[in-house]
Amino acid sequence: MKITRNLLFIFLSIFIYSSGLLSQTNKEQILAVRNASNQALKSYDNEKVLSYLTDDVLTTTGSGTLLSGKKALADYIIDGGESKMYWIRDTKEVLVNEKRGLAWENGIWNAYDPEKGSQSIINGNYSAMWTKESDGWKIKPQLFVSLN
Repeated sequence: MKITRNLLFIFLSIFIYSSGLLSQTNKEQILAVRNASNQALKSYDNEKVLSYLTDDVLTTTGSGTLLSGKKALADYIIDGGESKMYWIRDTKEVLVNEKRGLAWENGIWNAYDPEKGSQSIINGNYSAMWTKESDGWKIKPQLFVSLN
């Protein structure tokens, strides 16, 4: 009887604990992908950066250029040449629609050029729509607006 009660207590404790985690899992996953994306950007790992996007991603750059698809974004990055500039996104909000497998993220982005110092050289706001794919959360469209 004591063993059964202890097992029941352990099972219920695990269930209650994991239920709390599940309610935040999608948001935490998105934030983890965003963090990994920021690290890849800072490391100039373009292949890794692109892996966090859907193939049909739509990107509006800070100056208003619309890029359609992962290949167009890859070409845009390559056309940037040997620039050491990188962008870091600072998430301010993530809203998740678990039923539809969609999420909204917005925040502030900062561009850095290590050859010009450690201060941001340009920044603005961004928003991204995330979609839950079989291999995790991916960005479908993203919009950047240069404000400084």
